[in-house]
Amino acid sequence: MDNMGIVFALLGASLAALLSCIGSAIGVGLTGEAAAGLITEDPSKFGKAMILQLLPGTQGLYGVIVAFITLLQIGVLGGDSNVSLAKGLLYLFACLPMGLVGLWSAIRQARTAAAGIGVIAKRIEEFGKAMVLAAMVEFYALLALLISFLSVIGVSSLKL
Repeated sequence: MDNMGIVFALLGASLAALLSCIGSAIGVGLTGEAAAGLITEDPSKFGKAMILQLLPGTQGLYGVIVAFITLLQIGVLGGDSNVSLAKGLLYLFACLPMGLVGLWSAIRQARTAAAGIGVIAKRIEEFGKAMVLAAMVEFYALLALLISFLSVIGVSSLKL
């Protein structure tokens, strides 16, 4: 029972990375399918399609950042890894926003980016608008990154 704090903290770090990376993998794959269809018709649009495909991949990166910071804070990557049960649960809950929003927003962003690929298939000059539409979803992933980051840092300063 003495190690349950570190178990919950590690679970939180793992979920932040795992869920966000799953969302990004699904998102990049979904958008890649749309991009493949476009470039079979017009290979010159590969660069713009690839940019739209990359967008849903950022959520996975954000999840890994939260996981890395959590691992640093709990001492797994060096230092004291003695984490109380209460603190471990707080770390778990601090990591959940990034994991859950990362999963959901990557998939939603992919759907928007795939629609943007449809836009550039017909009107390449509208690429900027397609980018803006897909980037709007990114804002919520950034908010989740911010809240998880601040929460993890805040938990580390608590005396529990």
